[in-house]
Amino acid sequence: MFELKIITHFAAAHQLKMVAKKCENMHGHNWKIEVCVAGETLNNAGVLIDFGKLKGYLSEIIEKLDHKFLNELDFFRNDNPSSENIAYYIAHELKKKIISHDIKVARVTAWESEDACATYRFPDENSKHLKL
Repeated sequence: MFELKIITHFAAAHQLKMVAKKCENMHGHNWKIEVCVAGETLNNAGVLIDFGKLKGYLSEIIEKLDHKFLNELDFFRNDNPSSENIAYYIAHELKKKIISHDIKVARVTAWESEDACATYRFPDENSKHLKL
């Protein structure tokens, strides 16, 4: 199994509801996003996927989040734009962009600070998936 990881950053504001009082105030973070994709076979060039192509896909997703008030985005209208939900959103959007069945989004980690992050992994195909 091969695994590739790319990292990007974005800045945005959010307001979390029903959590610690401090976080219920609008505030911002400089998120660090780690994306890992995996697959078992390499293409004819000897790579799983071109890093440039993968970075391009991720850039398109991040552009929708960067310097925004996340609560106002359609995806987060009914859910807190928490690090957990940000990782979930990016993972599912990236999955839509990678059309190869040989490459899977393995995990997405959203770091909201140097010492706090949330990771989303797609469930095993054989397990039951709970929808948010």
